[in-house]
Amino acid sequence: MKYLLIFLGGGIGAVLRYWMQGLIYSRTGADFPYGTLVVNVLGCFIIGLLMISLEERFLAMPSLRLFLTIGILGGFTTFSSFSYETLALFREGEMLRALLNVGSSVFACLGATWVGMLTGRFI
Repeated sequence: MKYLLIFLGGGIGAVLRYWMQGLIYSRTGADFPYGTLVVNVLGCFIIGLLMISLEERFLAMPSLRLFLTIGILGGFTTFSSFSYETLALFREGEMLRALLNVGSSVFACLGATWVGMLTGRFI
């Protein structure tokens, strides 16, 4: 049952990622991987919020936590895409953009997870 929940959640998360990245790229263009950055930051915020909420406030069933975090968020966040797009920027000689992507992804995602955890404690 656990595997089925993760499988279903992963499919939902992947579709949400595809939709959100397309929406962002349609507005920003594809010169910089804004879609991947936004998805990763949002996913980090949501996992921080969910884990604190599910563990400290609502004591949710472990199966719900698996479905939401490993399933949906695992399918939604895209660090493999982040890695590939960053290396592609380096390969294309876009050193500043590549470093900007690394720095903004790491710091924004860590910050978003922390803010999500704080939010989960106070809502």
